[in-house]
Amino acid sequence: MELEPAEATAAYNCLNADMTAAYASSGLPVAAQYLDWKAFSIAPYASATHGGRHVMNYANSVAEEAYGRYEEVGRMPVGSVLAKDSFVVQTDGYATVGPLFLMEKMAAGFNKASGDWKYTMIMPNGTVAGVTNGKGSDMMKFCYECHMAMEDTDSLFFLPEDLRVN
Repeated sequence: MELEPAEATAAYNCLNADMTAAYASSGLPVAAQYLDWKAFSIAPYASATHGGRHVMNYANSVAEEAYGRYEEVGRMPVGSVLAKDSFVVQTDGYATVGPLFLMEKMAAGFNKASGDWKYTMIMPNGTVAGVTNGKGSDMMKFCYECHMAMEDTDSLFFLPEDLRVN
């Protein structure tokens, strides 16, 4: 279900405490830290590449400068971490917490097939569905197989221009 930016923001604000608690219960430090990072979307938006879920984009301090260049990103520096928290709006209008999607740029040689990105997905109940080169790695193939189509932007898709933070 598509929402106007104000509606999406209101839903996000209502779910924020639940998202924060769910992701933090994974035990991964990044899941409890990402909300302190710079947000690159002014409102949640429906992401076709994330199953139509509404997402917000965040980047850690290592990633901020490069990520903020959007399509002119070049190569992201090692140590860059990008986070997309998410929620789903049901056909009845009820919104629920979705997964937290993480991408971390690793050193060359980490995983050629993933463009040296480590993908992690944390489910709404706090379980870690998978981590590239780790437990549940096979679950993460769909992430990098899609992202690798974006060679010119270091495997990154970008949010709609009208919702970007400048």
